[in-house]
Amino acid sequence: MTARRAVVLLSGGLDSATVLAIARSEGFVCSCLLVDYGQRHRVELERARLVARAQGVDDVRVVQVDLRAIGGSALTADIEVPKDRAEPERGAGIPVTYVPARNTLFLALALGMAETLGATDLFIGVNAVDYSGYPDCRPEFIRAFEALANLATRAGVEGARFRVHAPLSGMRKAEIIQAGARLGVDYALTHSCYDPDPRGRACGRCDSCLIRREGFRAAGVADPTAYAT
Repeated sequence: MTARRAVVLLSGGLDSATVLAIARSEGFVCSCLLVDYGQRHRVELERARLVARAQGVDDVRVVQVDLRAIGGSALTADIEVPKDRAEPERGAGIPVTYVPARNTLFLALALGMAETLGATDLFIGVNAVDYSGYPDCRPEFIRAFEALANLATRAGVEGARFRVHAPLSGMRKAEIIQAGARLGVDYALTHSCYDPDPRGRACGRCDSCLIRREGFRAAGVADPTAYAT
């Protein structure tokens, strides 16, 4: 049987590294798509390349889309990244680190790449439990995009059936880490921080760092992250 190819959106973060390992464990031959969108934490792109290499992926592609032209987010504009927020505060409303339409754009790029490769499976590391309240991380969004993919492509019209996999959607961060650890993911290679210092070290104080730290603690797995604080 010929192995099926999948396109995996890889950011260099903990979640996407785990999703790549899951896709490979399910027998997919993976092509990774990295998006350089003008994010302030561009160090994640370097980490994504390391993660792909460590997991034996040969096909790694980078698309540049400068979302700084749109702005509207602390990740793409001169807006301060929130720090030291307690869990109830992190769960209230949509934070300024939300990037307008980011996952819609990312999945559209992955869909185009998949259609070119003759692949029908897309993997994305969105999470709807331990996350920062982003609307484009919800299962409803994933289902809606999957429907769009099958309506808006030549392959879909000609009978192919695209599927968007979001295997982490209902998992807590600790469960994600435990699953990745079982699959041999090297989390020391990953980067989650929204506001790293000039040396690329995680700040330890933004929402993403706090969720990551708490996840490792709850998972009972040593956190290999180099934090500035």
